[in-house]
Amino acid sequence: MTHELTFKTTMHFAYDEPAPVSPGIVRIVAENPSPLTFKGTNTYLVGMTELAVIDPGPANEHHLAAIMKAAAGRPIRQIFVTHAHRDHVDGADALKAATGAEILGFGREAFAPVGPETTPQGSEFIDYVFTPDVKLAHGDVVDEKEWRLQALHTPGHAPDHLCFALLGRGVVFSGDHVMAWNTTLVAPPEGNMADYVDSLSLLLPRSDSVFLPGHGGRLDDPQRTVRAYLLHRRWREEQVLDAIRGGVGTIQSIVPVIYPTIDRKLSSAAALSVQAHVEHLIARGLVTCDGSPTWDRPLSLA
Repeated sequence: MTHELTFKTTMHFAYDEPAPVSPGIVRIVAENPSPLTFKGTNTYLVGMTELAVIDPGPANEHHLAAIMKAAAGRPIRQIFVTHAHRDHVDGADALKAATGAEILGFGREAFAPVGPETTPQGSEFIDYVFTPDVKLAHGDVVDEKEWRLQALHTPGHAPDHLCFALLGRGVVFSGDHVMAWNTTLVAPPEGNMADYVDSLSLLLPRSDSVFLPGHGGRLDDPQRTVRAYLLHRRWREEQVLDAIRGGVGTIQSIVPVIYPTIDRKLSSAAALSVQAHVEHLIARGLVTCDGSPTWDRPLSLA
């Protein structure tokens, strides 16, 4: 079984320069590139006379100034946050202070306040105490004169992750849930593969025409991409099972088997992705482990 994905890695932009991506929607890319954020975090301004901001991005004076410049005197009423990873949420408080806008998101109260020991970006990549002014649940709609945004709870990459559907327009702001430049990182304990697969499946019956992600360029055939990503996850799962079946018995040793050419900078992220698949396989009774599946703990087929 093989499945190769085609990624869209070209992106035309200039840092902190507003660019229209759809009628009434402007994108500003923050200058925080990395192996896990691609070119940087996308901030979107929605509306014509009164604005909402989706994902204010990192805490960065230049990015804040770019948002305010793009607003051009128009009031910013709402700040929507897809999830509380710092590259998306850290700029929210400064933007709120500058505009008086309320912050809307899922919130972190229901999740562990203590960070994981091993993370792909270091131990501080999550705002564990993020508390929005307005808490949104799956299906909630924020209704304004020029737009209506519906929250879609899509955990997997993060337990608090929300996508936002622009109702009547076929546009979804997909955050880190579905992107064009790469597959989404699912890194335990923050990430959960079962939740991620379910959240991808949630988007399949929809008829959206475009996804605007948190990193990288737009997706113009989103349902096809969602189907491809679901198939890709099943393919990775089969690779993990094949490795264990062949006697490769730990997460750490599986990584070079299924990611033979991976950049060393991404090796921890790859191990966390394998761990997420292993946890999913254990939950379904296909793999066993004597205790929690740490990177060096032996695995076997059930």
